[in-house]
Amino acid sequence: MSERLSVFKTYKLYVGGKFPRSESGRVYEVTDSKGRWLGNAPQSSRKDARDAVVAARKAFGGWSGATAYNRGQVLYRVAEMLEGRREQFVREVADAEGLSKSKAALVVEAAIDRWVWYAGWTDKIGQVAGGANPVAGPFFNLSTPEPTGVVTVLAPQDSSLLGLVSVLAPVIATGSTAVVVASEKSPLPALTLGEVLATSDVPGGVVNILSGRTGEIAAPLAAHQDVNAIDLAGADEILAKELEIAAADNLKRVLRPAVPAPDWTADPGTYRLTAFLETKTVWHPTGSLGASGSGY
Repeated sequence: MSERLSVFKTYKLYVGGKFPRSESGRVYEVTDSKGRWLGNAPQSSRKDARDAVVAARKAFGGWSGATAYNRGQVLYRVAEMLEGRREQFVREVADAEGLSKSKAALVVEAAIDRWVWYAGWTDKIGQVAGGANPVAGPFFNLSTPEPTGVVTVLAPQDSSLLGLVSVLAPVIATGSTAVVVASEKSPLPALTLGEVLATSDVPGGVVNILSGRTGEIAAPLAAHQDVNAIDLAGADEILAKELEIAAADNLKRVLRPAVPAPDWTADPGTYRLTAFLETKTVWHPTGSLGASGSGY
């Protein structure tokens, strides 16, 4: 019996709940830490970036309007599906980051646990970030957090899965939608994560994953008028400055990259949960309203 040929995986983008090839038709080679070929990743174009923003905006209303409990269930389902494909991710992370299988397994387990962590916060962050405020007068004053909108996320370059999950999960946990630019040098775990999201009850368009040259994709996203915020976690100092200037044109929220680079294995806290929330404050009169009796 002749030896069978290997079936190599075709990696695709994840946009609007579907798996298109790049509009440009371009790909680039992805290699491991020793220069061995791992696969061809799509090289996204500006058109792909615009399509991803359109999909994210279309999904925002439904996702932000879902109950926090429902969002928590969906994020937990992502963790379940990741657990089921654990061995595949261990292999991809080991290849991407030059880790042993045992160390890669720890990274994948931490990424699964990180999804569970943020799933548990979806129905609690409102109480932590909002509340009743003391007012000196015949009013009461309530503040509630609301999702920012469409958020561009530049995934960390040095952490192909755990770092990616650490910057993506808090964005969607709080009701925003995301356009993710995967690690340029190690995009394959991110592209495979798209397959997990597609089978995890995450509505199409809530997360969109692009791969390619980070600077080439991020520039139009930073300047895009329908992107409300950008996380520069995966940008170097020069690129981060350029993108921050571009983002100022429509007053985007900008989360600057941490210096030194964060330890993605550390307790994430609530910082990234609150980074892309807006606070809405409602004033309401109490007691006597005068002759008109109006409460508005």
